[in-house]
Amino acid sequence: MTKKLIEYIREQDIRKNTIVVVGVSGGPDSMALLQALYSIHKEYSFHLIVAHVDHMFRGQESYEDLLYVSEWCQQYAIQFESTRVNVPSFMEQNQQGSSLAARNCRYAFFEEVMQKYNADYLALAHHGDDQIETILMRLVRGTSSKGIAGILPKRFFSCGEIIRPLLALTKKDLEDYCKAQNIVPRIDPSNAKNTYTRNRFRHTVLPFIKNENPLAHERFNEFGMQQVEDEAYLMELTKNHLNKVIRNKDSGTIIIDILLFQSMAISLQRRCIQLILEYIYKEIPSNLSSSHIRKIIGMVKEGKTTWKLDFPKGLKVYRSYNDLLFTFEEKKALPYEILVEIPSTVVLPNGMSLKVKIEEEKVESSNDTFCIPLKSVSLPIIVRTRKDGDRMSLKGMNGSKKIKDIFINEKVHQSLRDEWPIIIDQSGNILWIPFVKKSAYEQPCLSQDHSPFLVMKVICDSF
Repeated sequence: MTKKLIEYIREQDIRKNTIVVVGVSGGPDSMALLQALYSIHKEYSFHLIVAHVDHMFRGQESYEDLLYVSEWCQQYAIQFESTRVNVPSFMEQNQQGSSLAARNCRYAFFEEVMQKYNADYLALAHHGDDQIETILMRLVRGTSSKGIAGILPKRFFSCGEIIRPLLALTKKDLEDYCKAQNIVPRIDPSNAKNTYTRNRFRHTVLPFIKNENPLAHERFNEFGMQQVEDEAYLMELTKNHLNKVIRNKDSGTIIIDILLFQSMAISLQRRCIQLILEYIYKEIPSNLSSSHIRKIIGMVKEGKTTWKLDFPKGLKVYRSYNDLLFTFEEKKALPYEILVEIPSTVVLPNGMSLKVKIEEEKVESSNDTFCIPLKSVSLPIIVRTRKDGDRMSLKGMNGSKKIKDIFINEKVHQSLRDEWPIIIDQSGNILWIPFVKKSAYEQPCLSQDHSPFLVMKVICDSF
């Protein structure tokens, strides 16, 4: 037990002289973890704080668990923090199942204790058998590629990190350790009931796997770490691709170019959608699953130019011609008009940024960049939303064209038109609609023309 614990500390770069909050229920797993950490806490200068949550599922019996852990901490002079949470009431109020509700309440208290002591680590007693159960449960239920990795040995949490030093050990290892240390842990009788999904896996599937290979937990841990490493690499590739296909990004709406999206490998497409959902939701709904991602990719593949999907919590996913939009219930965009200083970078209400500067040499124009001889415009530059009657002179075209018609022809989604930036000069000439259309004012410069150039570039926030 101590050898495995020290190996974990070395492999995960756990620092000495730190504050470690230990989540302790009073059962064999958490008591083994607490005893093992206590046995090395002086060597590593760990300041231990025990956090216990009484979920109030079992009345007096669960309260006695609290008293048991409290007395143990008092005996060893360890700081003890506890709370009693009426989880059955919390379940009813938040429409959550017992396992999810208990977890949410437990982690909320753990975070409270972490913040109180500015702790570095939260140590939890998940072990190798838990890892097997978790990966299998997620595979059966359906999960993201990140979820398949199972329980991570370390991850960020609150003001520090969650650490799980026991993943290399089995349930039997921990029970044997408790016996060797003369620890008589508390036993939760609900762990024997098959009403809980995890218990059914534990009582039926796990014995078969352990019989086939007693070291199966090591194979599952190796699989989990390979998934973490592969996922980190693929996610970095996805972010690089996503920053190229995204056309609009703010807190309520994201739009991507479908043709560029379809050019990505399917494995990156899945992760692209996952990143977008994580960003726009802030907190992923519990009823959002991998099937939602598959649905989007399937609809894109069908090739229909317009469709709409309704997602949890009011999120709408649209296809409008070459645009794929993720947006909540549409809200009326507020008009804006911003005077742009030169040089400067202006953050626009729709999440774009407009960077304006003067260059001595002509800059190559592109979809996100507009370059014009400075003498061809009257300063200052103004960026604003569209107005009734707006018209724009286009290259190679006599007269002008309505901005409304340009938006329609270029298939800019209706929900974005009222907040899309229109760039004009002091005379009111419309110079550029970023990503949409450039005006006739962008003329090729003559070889004898030595006028400096006004360069404008629009940037979408990267993921």
